[in-house]
Amino acid sequence: MRREDVKRVHELEKICFITPWSYDSLMAEMKNKLAHYEVAELGGEVIGYAGMWVYFGEAHITNVAIAPEYRRKGYARRLMKHMMRVAIANDADCMTLEVREHNEPAKALYAELGFVKAGERKRYYTDTGESAYIMWNNAIARVCKDDGETV
Repeated sequence: MRREDVKRVHELEKICFITPWSYDSLMAEMKNKLAHYEVAELGGEVIGYAGMWVYFGEAHITNVAIAPEYRRKGYARRLMKHMMRVAIANDADCMTLEVREHNEPAKALYAELGFVKAGERKRYYTDTGESAYIMWNNAIARVCKDDGETV
């Protein structure tokens, strides 16, 4: 993600999430040495993005968003696999994330990518009172072998 992408990424935040990250928070991530943000483009348009922090050999996914009109077409899967490759390149061998308990499409995608539920944060999402499932993939290298996919 480049600085010039942040405006569109913030738009996606507002479209995709009940409680979006602020523009300033996204800009601050550009200076965060632990942060890695990638955008998915189609025809020069940013259609999605993902962010993560990598530290102590672990990658923590902070955000994943795909514009609604591009969902269910494999873009999130490709973006997540790309993030796994970026994590490995930054010396991580495992990855974690939180997902809303009722977000069935996301949970199915993460399970397909080797994530398993390892815990739950009760009422984690203050906007709905929903719990977050904590998911881990402890062997990201197995999932993201070079299959020719690009973001």
